Amino acid sequence: MIDVFLLLGSNLGNRQLFLQQAAQHIEADIAPILNRSSIYETQSWGKTDAPNYLNQVVQLKTDAPAPDVLQKILNIENVLGRKRKEKWGSRTIDIDILFYGSDIIAEPGLNIPHPELHHRMFTLAPLSEIAPDLIHPVLNKSISHIKSELKNNLIVKKL
Repeated sequence: MIDVFLLLGSNLGNRQLFLQQAAQHIEADIAPILNRSSIYETQSWGKTDAPNYLNQVVQLKTDAPAPDVLQKILNIENVLGRKRKEKWGSRTIDIDILFYGSDIIAEPGLNIPHPELHHRMFTLAPLSEIAPDLIHPVLNKSISHIKSELKNNLIVKKL
């Protein structure tokens, strides 16, 4: 069984409900959630004039190959009304694979570890809450260490 960490995010509609529904679908379609962070409200990143996000990191264990996990995630996003209109655009739900064990995957449409996670406090704050000692397989640093090094003025607050 592989430890998988996913980032859930929503900035449209009933954001908390979309996070809850995404978690329910993950448990039904992929694997039970073993651990989940608090929910954090964060300023929009990339497209700064968008509504604030709610973000949460969840941990699960699965034998499903990473491409299968991605396909199931894309299906969950579709079921929950995700529309892909513009990069960094607002969305009902966004689910990113942050880590798939210690695997390093670089394929079209699938990059693990998530290539931007070490630049994003809205990812590092909830991830460090549940897995501070997790080692990033490319950077060879713990999540708490990466978080402590990030210089970022984006507002990220725990709800």
